[in-house]
Amino acid sequence: MTGSPAARGTPTAVHSATPARRSPQDFRLGNEILAFRFVATLGERRAEPLERITTPEQLRAWCTANDLGGTDMPVSDALLRDARELREAIHRAGSAVASGGAPEPADEELLNRWTARHRARLTLTGGRAQWHLPDTDPARAALAVVALDAVATLGGHRDGVIKRCEQPTCGGLFMDTSRGGRRRWCSMATCGNKMKKANLKAARGGA
Repeated sequence: MTGSPAARGTPTAVHSATPARRSPQDFRLGNEILAFRFVATLGERRAEPLERITTPEQLRAWCTANDLGGTDMPVSDALLRDARELREAIHRAGSAVASGGAPEPADEELLNRWTARHRARLTLTGGRAQWHLPDTDPARAALAVVALDAVATLGGHRDGVIKRCEQPTCGGLFMDTSRGGRRRWCSMATCGNKMKKANLKAARGGA
């Protein structure tokens, strides 16, 4: 079973190429870091949280949208619960790093348990790196790829600085690789535009 292309760079870099699209479920797919795209399956964290993987089918759809498995990949309710637990551990750990601290030991332990399950193979096909998932429990193997990407990112195997989005209702994570480290939003197309509109409205109100 084929999976997502791996990032170029160090051998530990496993995030997939950024898809230039949005899925039918309105997943946030613009983040350069695979693990942080997974974090974004829970949106509006600082307001009224928006859950984008409410069913096993939606979790499978997210994996498919990120080239981690096919549309017939089996996903159970139990795996959906485990996936959300993994997602929140990534978010807590990333938020801790973004604040200048370190992840909690419990979150590190959970991530390490997931990476120990890593059974996907990275192969080169037609000049493109792809993940090949095992036939047995491919969805869990796909999430192990996400966990491995999180560990590589949180552990410093990326250029840039981990930050939390400054859009007041978002709370998402991103890697700032901008010159001077001035990036403030997880996505200019979404959160950046929201802030531009809000600032423009405020300026017009003040005028």
